[in-house]
Amino acid sequence: MNWLYVILAVYIVAALLIALALLRKKRWPWVPVVLAAAFVLWKSLDVPRFLPPGSGGDVQSEQAAFDVEVAHQPILQVIREQEPALFDQLRKQAMVLEQEGRSGEQIVAALQPQVTALQVKRLQSAPDASVIRYMQANMQQTVLMQKESDDACFRFLFPAVRGGVNAAEILPAEVTSHRMQVDAEMMRAALGPESHTMTDEERAQAQKDFLPVLQALVNEYGRDVELISKPQQAQNLQQEGKVCNIVQTLWRRVLALPAPKAASIIRLSVALEEQNTPRREVMP
Repeated sequence: MNWLYVILAVYIVAALLIALALLRKKRWPWVPVVLAAAFVLWKSLDVPRFLPPGSGGDVQSEQAAFDVEVAHQPILQVIREQEPALFDQLRKQAMVLEQEGRSGEQIVAALQPQVTALQVKRLQSAPDASVIRYMQANMQQTVLMQKESDDACFRFLFPAVRGGVNAAEILPAEVTSHRMQVDAEMMRAALGPESHTMTDEERAQAQKDFLPVLQALVNEYGRDVELISKPQQAQNLQQEGKVCNIVQTLWRRVLALPAPKAASIIRLSVALEEQNTPRREVMP
């Protein structure tokens, strides 16, 4: 069994599930960012084929294969370093489910809640610089996709609406690699000497700081701003391009704020969703 694809699929689907929940609750500022990160990894790594036919072998060989794959993936290395118990649990659970004949989608669905929770938790504690780099990496992907075309950008951000694009054919491999490195750095920095603890006062201030950004978007784009939370209502290529422009304008203005303010807005966007996401047991 190719464990690289299993764990990366868990990571990616977790991001997609967060994005879908955000769409349902209309917490639109974070949705395109999460989708962009998830979809480029999904398409570039060809995750739907992460369970090759006829895979098998004994438990020891599967564990060894799992660990070999981890050595080449920054995000998996961080999980093993920071949460060895969680790492072992994920590995054991994945193997049990695979031996039971579960499909790749079922394995991903079973493991994803814990991976999601860890990623979100680390972002809350990461220092300002790491949080900002995390967002900058996301926006780098979006900008490059729109250079290809407005349609490609829209499909990249909202694959569930019109179908996605093959990001691996559009985005340079180094961009995807950079994104994964940034994620890993963020997770490590969250437990480092410069980790950050967000206070209630900072959360309240982040909400206030975001209001002028939102108002400026409304002043510039009018009711088209609502298309970010309702992308299925984009009727033509012009509107699709406008959605991509709004997403980039939004985060460009947030990132133009002083670092503490920008980082707080980013943290808050994710924290609010995490607080309202119901937990599930990992094992069915």
